[in-house]
Amino acid sequence: MNKSHANSPRAVLWDFGGVILSSPFEAFRTYEREANLPEDFIRGLNARNPDTNAWAKMERSEVPLQDFVTLFEAEALEHGHKIDGWRVLRSISGDIRPQMVEALRRCKKHFRVACITNNMKSGEGPGMARSPDKAKAVAEVMTLFEHVFESSRLGWRKPDPRIYRHACDQLGVAPEHCIYLDDLGINLKPARAMGMRTIKVGDPDVAIAELEAMVGIPLKG
Repeated sequence: MNKSHANSPRAVLWDFGGVILSSPFEAFRTYEREANLPEDFIRGLNARNPDTNAWAKMERSEVPLQDFVTLFEAEALEHGHKIDGWRVLRSISGDIRPQMVEALRRCKKHFRVACITNNMKSGEGPGMARSPDKAKAVAEVMTLFEHVFESSRLGWRKPDPRIYRHACDQLGVAPEHCIYLDDLGINLKPARAMGMRTIKVGDPDVAIAELEAMVGIPLKG
């Protein structure tokens, strides 16, 4: 068996926010400009103590939303700035990227497809800020995945290697036969370490071109 065939992809795994949806960092920057905060202040808060900070606790369902807001606002004050935690949550609902959804639909015809997402419990968090139409559209995209692996349900959040291993086990696909897309390098690192091919999503069109080259099928409409 030649190497290319041995390593041929069998599954494509997708992050949701920042991949299927527009990046929350864009929304963070909008709020930072409105509130006269330093650029990337919110992103920096989320990167500090990434296993134990307020955001991590929320995405593992360890604290209710009100406690998250209290903890998150306190973290911001510790680093010199006052923020509105509820406003931050409302700012990150994200817009669907239609070209990514089309790529997902096409991959689904040839490969196993699943989503690995750090999220909040249903009925909480940024999803509550979506209009009924947007919420319906997001729900429809979610139905395209065979499995959706959610940090809020599993109690593990990326970059914990257990969530990637669990996804592979549930799909019955070895990591070396998986491709994983995420907008954060810290979340791609453990996936790559266990043998997955990874794509860092910035410009979605560039990422789709990279994925197209890996899977060998056309992914654009």
